[in-house]
Amino acid sequence: MAKSPNPIDRHVGSRVKLRRNLLGMSQEKLGAALGLSFQQIQKYEKGTNRIGASRLQQISKILKVMPAFFFEGAPTVSSDPAVGFSEDGTPGYVTEFLSTVEGLHVCKAFARIQDIKVRKRLVELLVSLAAAEEAGGEDSA
Repeated sequence: MAKSPNPIDRHVGSRVKLRRNLLGMSQEKLGAALGLSFQQIQKYEKGTNRIGASRLQQISKILKVMPAFFFEGAPTVSSDPAVGFSEDGTPGYVTEFLSTVEGLHVCKAFARIQDIKVRKRLVELLVSLAAAEEAGGEDSA
């Protein structure tokens, strides 16, 4: 049975991906700067491979952020073993969304819209489309 990645490793990897995408940097370019293959960067970003402290320091310099950036919103471990991990800060779905090319494009485009009424209408449209997709699961077949 395959071992599932540690939640902290997954979170740190997703933050690497988020920052890399925000800078418009490819996995190949980040890998080249670190002397690694793009496949290794993929493993880091998925949390499959843990990023060591010295490597994280290198990544933070290349991506121009403080190392603490990669831990912002990370799940925390409770001292109560019955509780386990809990999410603090940014929900995981937000980080996941911003880690995608589509999510990044939507956020950048939305930020360029100055008219608040247009922004509100776009939000209403997105909420409506999402609700229609959820409700029409059997209708869309």
